[in-house]
Amino acid sequence: MNWRQKVLDEIDNRQEELLELCSKLIQFPTENPPGDSREISDFIIEYLAKSGIGTTVHAATPEMLNLVSTYKGSGGTGSGKQLIFCGHTDVVPAGDLDRWDFDPFCGEIRDGYLLGRGASDMKAGLAGLLFAASLLAKLGVPLGGDLTLLVVPDEETGGHLGVPWVLERGLVEGTAAVIAEPSGPLNPTIGQKGSCWFEFTVEGTPGHGSLSPIVGESAIVKAAKGIEALQRLWDIEPNTPEEVKSIIAISQQYAKEREPEGLAYQVFDHVTVNIGTIQGGTKVNVVADRCTVQVDSRVPFGVDYRQVMDRAGSLLLEAGIETDIKPFGFQGNANWTPPEEPVVKHLVDSISEVSGEEAYGVLQWASSDARHFRTHNIPVLQYGPAELSTIHSFNEKAPVWQIIRCAKVYALTALKYLGVEETPNA
Repeated sequence: MNWRQKVLDEIDNRQEELLELCSKLIQFPTENPPGDSREISDFIIEYLAKSGIGTTVHAATPEMLNLVSTYKGSGGTGSGKQLIFCGHTDVVPAGDLDRWDFDPFCGEIRDGYLLGRGASDMKAGLAGLLFAASLLAKLGVPLGGDLTLLVVPDEETGGHLGVPWVLERGLVEGTAAVIAEPSGPLNPTIGQKGSCWFEFTVEGTPGHGSLSPIVGESAIVKAAKGIEALQRLWDIEPNTPEEVKSIIAISQQYAKEREPEGLAYQVFDHVTVNIGTIQGGTKVNVVADRCTVQVDSRVPFGVDYRQVMDRAGSLLLEAGIETDIKPFGFQGNANWTPPEEPVVKHLVDSISEVSGEEAYGVLQWASSDARHFRTHNIPVLQYGPAELSTIHSFNEKAPVWQIIRCAKVYALTALKYLGVEETPNA
């Protein structure tokens, strides 16, 4: 039996089933916050059960359910390999519904696109993982190792109740992982920049607004000076390790080609600084006595996130601001999975096989759940269908052709990585 061709043919024959699954997943309004995965989890458990795959539920909270489902196959190769297919069920809030051209939870297929919140990030990818695993089980493919689905409820608000929660408790094991996060159709992401989120609070002296700046000292004005000073975090020089210089150059060239009018290629070897929120003052006619600023900084290879924290403190002091910098949210260094890792090679080869084009891995300038797998020494990469410009925006959508291609890539990657016992009578 040529299992690769059999699986590819079956995916082509069952495209409508895959797209229907995508639509149904989007129709669950799993916005996070507030974050409630119970209904969509019940649906996924029932869907997998129809193909004979059982699921264990691990509840991080009563509403946040992590699902672990394993297809062991019937292969006798005893490879010892365990491949994790990982996806999250939560989506960012839809926001102002008047700014959508369609119901964000319609899940419609229209003009070659899947429509709705989560279409690209990442319910189409999640559907592809579920569909591929279910298909392998239905066909009885004799895999040489275990294929485990890890479906998590919490990624969009930091992910603390999802992947790291599961891995830290030893609830799932794997020798490699694939996450269905959105990517380019020929370019899975094999590494991410680090993160350094922090906040600082500036104290001022209140006074009557009609007398400012003569009376009182505005905490907001002081904070503005600090914000300006923090822009110099960009100037931190990374001590880039030799082993990542090549992938950084490849990623920069990829970014230039994908966004010829943009400047995003510059961020791969710089610390970025985003002033995310500013909260200060009590009333318009009162000199602000306090102001808190939250900063999202992304950290390149060759810079430690703690170095960013230290430099931020120095810059604020130079601006005349004495304050404590408090970390929160994402904290960690840049990380990657080298292209020589078997799971990377197999997935990249699978993309080339189904597309007929050259594929290669690149770095991502954001962060993701991938860092948690690498912390646990599990090689991981990300690949998923997407209309990248619509992620976290209004009118989110994903191209149907990419959804089908990704499902094929997921299935082929499982076959290649885990191995298949070819039997004459299969």
